Amino acid sequence: MISSFKTSWQSLIFVFIQFFCLFFIGLTGPLFPDSTLLLGIELLGLGLGFWAVTAMRVGNFNIAPEPLKWSKFVARGPYQLIRHPMYLALLVTTIPLIIAGFTFVRLGIWIMLLVNLILKMGYEEKMLLVRFSDYESYIERTARILPGIY
Repeated sequence: MISSFKTSWQSLIFVFIQFFCLFFIGLTGPLFPDSTLLLGIELLGLGLGFWAVTAMRVGNFNIAPEPLKWSKFVARGPYQLIRHPMYLALLVTTIPLIIAGFTFVRLGIWIMLLVNLILKMGYEEKMLLVRFSDYESYIERTARILPGIY
């Protein structure tokens, strides 16, 4: 069953939309906000992303939502509290960029990124439930992305 996960057309669409949104946001406004508060939030998001990658360990995650056949279940670091800290890191890192160079188009692209990541999380979790026997109990004790909220 482990090797049955192949990158599907849905995964390719999720990844394409994610990268489109990130490139659009990065290319249409400042990468570093002038505001100290916004820069602090951006750095907080980058720090969360770094912490998540470090906890997951490079080579154990996939940009596509399908788990790799050699991946291992991880519940350390930020994964102790939330199931998708890398997605949260993307959202926290990019929202200050939207505010710093605000346009309704950029906000719409950020909302598209948010919706895409929520759909991608649901798709990914279905496969993680099949792949890892501990994942169901993990869902019961962790938040998807924001503890106490979602």
